[in-house]
Amino acid sequence: MLSFMNTRIWLYQEPVDFRKQIDGLILLIADRLKQDPTSNQLYIFRNQCANKIKLLIWERNGFWLMYKRLEKGRFKFPEASDTHCELTESQLGWLLSGLDIMKQRVQPVVTATHFF
Repeated sequence: MLSFMNTRIWLYQEPVDFRKQIDGLILLIADRLKQDPTSNQLYIFRNQCANKIKLLIWERNGFWLMYKRLEKGRFKFPEASDTHCELTESQLGWLLSGLDIMKQRVQPVVTATHFF
């Protein structure tokens, strides 16, 4: 079963030609990012119009390629300052929901010490 828990999540910030399929995206990961596409890390790619994203991840013996197209609106991506940036699980959820990941805030971690 595919799970993103404890998985590093990378957003490839430059728009990608969405005619690229698994093999073309693997080449971007290996050549441009200098990373191992089979490292069990999740890679997110966007198109020029910011209304489509592809997610690519290796699982045991093959690649998963997931695709989402918004029927209205656009995904909100951070300003590109590099070819890629790392996202948290929360940011991935916000991105897939159409929220601006740079405006959302995670609640701080709390360690409970008193129970009733």
